[in-house]
Amino acid sequence: MIFPRWTNLLGPVAVVTVIIGSLASIFVIWYWLSDNHLTVGYQPVQPIKYSHKLHVTDLGMDCRYCHTGAEVSPVAGVPSSDVCMGCHNLILPASPEIMKLKQYQESGMPVPWKRVHKLPEYAYFDHSVHINKGVGCVSCHGRVDQMAEVRQEQSLSMSWCLDCHKAPEKVLREKHLITAALTSMPNQIEQGKKLLESYHINTRIDCSACHR
Repeated sequence: MIFPRWTNLLGPVAVVTVIIGSLASIFVIWYWLSDNHLTVGYQPVQPIKYSHKLHVTDLGMDCRYCHTGAEVSPVAGVPSSDVCMGCHNLILPASPEIMKLKQYQESGMPVPWKRVHKLPEYAYFDHSVHINKGVGCVSCHGRVDQMAEVRQEQSLSMSWCLDCHKAPEKVLREKHLITAALTSMPNQIEQGKKLLESYHINTRIDCSACHR
């Protein structure tokens, strides 16, 4: 007997319909609750309003002025209030947002920025390795230079990372263009394959590459 006796009351067609509907519901719930839909677009309200568009695009600041660890450390880091006030002691010191910043500086407490991009604790990622091998900021963070408030552009899921590791030529760029606001270079694939050789890149897709 394939189906229990109570299914006779419903009929084979109705039973099959219920089963297919249940499986479809499970798939939809799983898919829409995956990382691809829970994190993309995440844009928390920060304790102090800060526009990357203003600082990067309008004023021409380099990402590494604030994120000093990106090239030399696993963590890119965020600037201390002392770094920010190095400019803002003279620039718009009476602005309400700058006054909030100054209060944090004077209290000795760090600004409680809300983290936007965060991998699970069991996944290891090193900013310096990727930056020094020609992976630009835009590849993972999107066009932050156009964002008044930072949001998450990519899922940062395992499959997304593996797609890049399997075909890194799609994102590689010359090192002097690491912080450039380019989604891709001209002749990206051709140039990327050349950089694979010149940068001596041998990407790994085994588990221990990211799970240590």
